[in-house]
Amino acid sequence: MRCSGLIVLFFMLMSVFGYTQTSVVKGRILDSYSGTAVPAVQVQILGHLQQVQSDSNGYFIISEIDLPVGEQIIQLSHDDYLTKKLRVTINNGKTIDLNPVLLEADLSVGEQQTGIISLTDYELDEEEESSQNISGLLQASRDVFLNAVAYDFSATFFKPRGLDNSHSKLLINGIVMNKLVSGRPLWSNWGGLNDLQRNIAYDRGTTPGDQDFGGANGSTHILMRASQYKRGGRISYALANRSYEGRVMVSYSSGHTRSKWSYSVLISRRFGERGYVEGTPYDANSVFIAVERALNETHSLNLVGIYTPVQRGRSTALTEEVEALKGNSYNPHWGIQDGKIRSSRIRYIEEPILMLNHYWKISEGNKINNNIAYQSGKIGNSRLDYGGRRNPLANYYQRLPSYFLRNPNPTPLDFQLAYEAEQEFINNGQLDWNSLYEANTKTAGGLSAYIIQEDVTRDTQLSMSSIYNGSLSETVRLDGGLSYRILKSENYAEVNDLLGGQGYLDIDHFGEDTNFIQSDIQNPDRIVIAGERYKYNYEIKASNLTAFIQTRINLRRVDLYVTGGLSQVNYQRTGLFQNGYFAQPNRSLGDSETINFTAFSAKFGGLYKFNGRHFFELNAAMLAHPPTLRNSFVNPRQNNDIVDGLAIENTRLADASYLFRTPNVKARVSAFYNELSNRTEIGFYFTQNALGSEDNNAFVQEIVTGIGNRNVGLEIGAEVKIFPTFKIKTAASLGQYIYSSNPVLYLSGDDFDSDPLDGVVEGNDIEIVGSKRTVILENYHVAGGPERAAQIGLEYRNPNFWWAGITTNYFSNSYVDISYLRRTPDFYTDSDGLPFSNYDINTAQALLKQEELDDYFLVNVVGGKSWRIGGYYIGFFASINNLLDSRYRTGGFEDSRRVSYQQQLEEKNRRYGPLFGNKYFFGNGTTYYVNIYLRF
Repeated sequence: MRCSGLIVLFFMLMSVFGYTQTSVVKGRILDSYSGTAVPAVQVQILGHLQQVQSDSNGYFIISEIDLPVGEQIIQLSHDDYLTKKLRVTINNGKTIDLNPVLLEADLSVGEQQTGIISLTDYELDEEEESSQNISGLLQASRDVFLNAVAYDFSATFFKPRGLDNSHSKLLINGIVMNKLVSGRPLWSNWGGLNDLQRNIAYDRGTTPGDQDFGGANGSTHILMRASQYKRGGRISYALANRSYEGRVMVSYSSGHTRSKWSYSVLISRRFGERGYVEGTPYDANSVFIAVERALNETHSLNLVGIYTPVQRGRSTALTEEVEALKGNSYNPHWGIQDGKIRSSRIRYIEEPILMLNHYWKISEGNKINNNIAYQSGKIGNSRLDYGGRRNPLANYYQRLPSYFLRNPNPTPLDFQLAYEAEQEFINNGQLDWNSLYEANTKTAGGLSAYIIQEDVTRDTQLSMSSIYNGSLSETVRLDGGLSYRILKSENYAEVNDLLGGQGYLDIDHFGEDTNFIQSDIQNPDRIVIAGERYKYNYEIKASNLTAFIQTRINLRRVDLYVTGGLSQVNYQRTGLFQNGYFAQPNRSLGDSETINFTAFSAKFGGLYKFNGRHFFELNAAMLAHPPTLRNSFVNPRQNNDIVDGLAIENTRLADASYLFRTPNVKARVSAFYNELSNRTEIGFYFTQNALGSEDNNAFVQEIVTGIGNRNVGLEIGAEVKIFPTFKIKTAASLGQYIYSSNPVLYLSGDDFDSDPLDGVVEGNDIEIVGSKRTVILENYHVAGGPERAAQIGLEYRNPNFWWAGITTNYFSNSYVDISYLRRTPDFYTDSDGLPFSNYDINTAQALLKQEELDDYFLVNVVGGKSWRIGGYYIGFFASINNLLDSRYRTGGFEDSRRVSYQQQLEEKNRRYGPLFGNKYFFGNGTTYYVNIYLRF
């Protein structure tokens, strides 16, 4: 009987084995027009858990023991192609070979992406305020919420999860492009290359990526490899009234060739006399070339050259008084000279990139990517240097009506002067270039009183990286990488234009003591001419070593990952001028101490698949960031001082998501929690409270350490296809971003010297104790865009390749950036160190209340049409942003010139408006973009 039982058990096992034989579905996916391979296509058997992607040659394979048998539907989807569904019959142990599968290009999607990226060129060229606005720019993907961020929310300073783009990584061909100085990518370095920036992969949040550890707010990987571009060319012309007025672009790619050589080239130009804001001329050219040689079946070399010089005028934030008189497109930095608009604020960027990439396919599923890049060039920002004289800009506070009505009881003469100032500002209100030239002709010795200064940074950077991606087994994958960057940065002020004069005296014109006012005491009272360095001159040497290792385990129902990262930095400043204020003892000339930090990070998480439609995702991370160069030195333009209390910045975060996917519905709901600590910020401004009491005027550096933030919220995105041609989409972010700590602040400056260690401030016979102040920040909101944003949209796509869409977007809970100095004891204490005699707690709370900006709606419309004529595609894309011409404020900040209780009470009670009120950034009114193209 035992023998009979074993025989029965043997046949039962054999029958089970026969029933569960491995079935295989494989194939190759090709472009229906060009016949080239289409990589990164998502292939899924509907209703089944497993999804696979086609490889770089278009091949895919689905192989599992428990593939569903019988008649099934295979769905193939890609951002640039129309989704395709194939009906197949799967039998146990059989192989289905789908070769070839032809996908039809979805022309409208590609043109929409190209157009939308172009819309934000204005923001991409900005360094500070607006650069933080585009952290979601290239996050467009199949995710509905991220699409809303990229295409609609990003125009309003919206930051996903309250994090700016210093918390995300951007890589081109495996090379990290974030700047060592700021931690942010400088998008202008590859601006105008839209046609060749479509091979983009985005890793949301801390989800695992292939090429880098990533950041708290995700990673964007742009592949600019010649062999990965489809064969063909494109010519386009665009008209707009946003950052520029016109753009022409021509590109061509060879695709794969039998000679094993591939190439891709692009030339474009963007131009305009002005953008939406007055006095912002735009002049940019872009050149790209990539050449790749397949050495054999396993090795390939790719050479890339990028040259994108850009020059454009800059604008500024406006007070409520100025905006009311001149409108939200007013810009004080320009005037008419010789019948033409000339701006005093020009930003110039010219940093060409040369990159060599080596791709090594070790075996199926195992590869190594080695990269080296060299980048060198100039970033310049021009501005007026008026040598301690009265500010010549028309919006200077002493030229505005409020200045003449500043007294509690204005006289008739005051009203007359205010009226004259108002009319002059309304009717003119621009920079008077002729008066500057005239003033320079009347100075002694022909020395200029007014000049154009250019703040110049010349960086030379060498970057190297090596990335491994491989499979240890069918379920375990290993990724790892090592990168090293070394930077030499020259920083100096240069005389750009003497405005008719013969030279300029290189001293601090605000100073009084001859020993202090010299920019370089080794060359006292030096006369400089155009093209010479003056004011400050120093070098920075920096290096950055990063490494990561990552393991991913992909099981039938669970995908898991764990990632470890390391980042190590070294910074050193070398002063080339001996500044008079910091000469005794010498703290400006020569080498500073070396700054070294090593930080370790980890992240982990996973995805649970309930079935082919319902998923649950969980991610957590503990990230450590060495301080950036910008936040390491107190004032590198003048001295070698290192920030006291400088520390590694820490980020703890977690998010949980529910995802739902069907052929007609895509949805995601995510809850997130981010805790940031040990952050450092440095600000530069003029204040009347430099030494802890009123009427102590100085230009200061404000150093704040130990800043903590807490960001919590929900992200929601859903898309429902009502008909094959019509869908509804919605997205929302509900967040709260607040300060979670009370950091420490101290000041440093030319007119005094601050020693934060012993708490004594000395300068000009003034001495006070307690240079370090506690800033009461806890529970104030972190400024930088709306905390809450919501969208509902409709989209129609006709089978004849025309489409249209409309979105209505709502934004709320935006706050003005607060003055740190106002929230210190300097606010309520008089010069004797005691509270003001008239101090009232309720009044103080009202004065310190953070301003919340008004809610607003924006309606955006997009659409396009394309035709195929023989072997050519012709079409256009058009969009209108802010269709209803809504007027709104995207952000702002408090002024720190007068911060005490007494001063703020005086400003608040001015009947005709404060002299130093909040300044605001304003959104554009109705703008348009039209792009016409030919593809061949």
